[in-house]
Amino acid sequence: MSGAESGLLAFFAALAAQRTSELALSARGAKRLRARGAREYGSGHFPLLVGLHVLFPLALAAEFLWLHARPWASWPAWLALLLGAQALRFWSMRALGERWTVRILVVPGEPLVRGGPYRFLRHPAYVAVALELLAAPLLFGAWRTALVIGALNAIALGIRIRAEEAALREAGASSAGPAARQPGIPMSRAPSEE
Repeated sequence: MSGAESGLLAFFAALAAQRTSELALSARGAKRLRARGAREYGSGHFPLLVGLHVLFPLALAAEFLWLHARPWASWPAWLALLLGAQALRFWSMRALGERWTVRILVVPGEPLVRGGPYRFLRHPAYVAVALELLAAPLLFGAWRTALVIGALNAIALGIRIRAEEAALREAGASSAGPAARQPGIPMSRAPSEE
């Protein structure tokens, strides 16, 4: 097994472990939020996000196996960007605390999260996901996957962010300024909450 193959398998193992733990964390958070009266918004587009995150590793594996994508000499830069995206993702999750979920859940009357990366970015978790979906394929030289998944993610996030902003407006939260919202995880957040 080559170094590139070993690296891709290690990436897939880490991705599976991360997504599994995030879904478990999200389920616990959603249960607590619903117990406090949270209302879910934008559930209709959620399957699109799930499909995108299932398609991503499949497309990467297909490009690696059948189109023979291999890491370029610039792979260390892509690895650094991927690790930076992960750091931003975890910082966003930490700032949201128990409000973080993969769903858009809003507890009426709760103040928005304004700490952590939300002081600087409007949607830091979504920025992290966009960077991850760009850097991970390019780490392995899979530029086709980066283009297609990146474009699909831009569409999905456009839908997601509009749903989130509408939820926050309906709940009476101001969405003005970079720190005014609170996205969630890669796939979502919870204004109760990426």
